[in-house]
Amino acid sequence: MATREEKQAYIDEMAEKRGYVLDYHKVMSEYDFDVLQASNNLVNAAYLEQRRLDRKTKELLFIVSLTVMRASKGHIQSHIRVALDLGLSKEEILEALDLERPVVLGCSMGGAIVLELARKHASDIAAVIGLEA
Repeated sequence: MATREEKQAYIDEMAEKRGYVLDYHKVMSEYDFDVLQASNNLVNAAYLEQRRLDRKTKELLFIVSLTVMRASKGHIQSHIRVALDLGLSKEEILEALDLERPVVLGCSMGGAIVLELARKHASDIAAVIGLEA
């Protein structure tokens, strides 16, 4: 059983490697530490360790896919902050978001609804990163 200090050290290490920690990570640390570690190992292998795609590309993919999946604004913003910290420009992030619009519209009748939500997120995101929407 991990101590409170060990759990906090693990969360701190996650924040250092990822550039963010979400609220549910903290909850899992407290109540399901073993599963947090197991899921974090998968994230390390797929997302943090260098493979074929660089971290900037992965962040753009996260931002677009999270927007299309209607993730919370905070979750999307955490990846935007990391992308900016990695050196991506505000314009590159918004350009990546522009790519999801035709895809969403062509997917289904529900695409227009998702598109509208994506536009709202894009507007919120633009405000967060300091661009006029």
